[in-house]
Amino acid sequence: MINIHIDPRIVQACPDVRIGLLHATVTNPPTSDELWARIEAAASDIQSRYQQILDINQRPAIAATRRLYKALGKDPNRYRVASEALCRRIFKGAGLYRLTTLVDAVNLVSIVSGYPISGLDADRIQGDTLTLDVGTDGDVYHGIGRGLLNIQGLPVYRDAAGPIATPTSDEERTAFTPSTVTAQININAYGEEMPLPEALQMMADLLTQYAGAQQVETAIYQP
Repeated sequence: MINIHIDPRIVQACPDVRIGLLHATVTNPPTSDELWARIEAAASDIQSRYQQILDINQRPAIAATRRLYKALGKDPNRYRVASEALCRRIFKGAGLYRLTTLVDAVNLVSIVSGYPISGLDADRIQGDTLTLDVGTDGDVYHGIGRGLLNIQGLPVYRDAAGPIATPTSDEERTAFTPSTVTAQININAYGEEMPLPEALQMMADLLTQYAGAQQVETAIYQP
């Protein structure tokens, strides 16, 4: 299991921060019809549960992450939390992209739990430690599907080579690909919604069922 270090600035701004950690050997085939049906069911639940789009911001996990952004000086309306962005897209009827098993399993847990989740190819992580600190104006960061992203003021995971994940978007360098065989998944709980052990178990079950996960290790880190 990878080591985690959290910068005191994050803890000061969000004393209740916890991270659900999962490491496993996996495959990453195209998303099956069965998994996609579960995603569509979760999307239907979002559409029926919320009466207006701003209600999504009040989900406890999303609201807590937005508060952290504000405390660190980042506008959460300009830099959307990934779980919020997914749910807003569903609410608007824009639909979701059908991608690969690992990506869509992460998205499913994020939709259901409200947590922003970092899904990383573990073999592309440099070193044995991830440090969660605050982005700076000197960071160069290519968000997946977003191009160059200004992460100044965002909570960001760094490995030995630089920044690789924020609650808005993960970095291209450690993104899942069809050839990914080892996954490191961080469920970022800046405030609890779905009990974190349940979210972690849901992720483990999905990866076991659809991504052939083996050697699954899980833990919850709290500073």
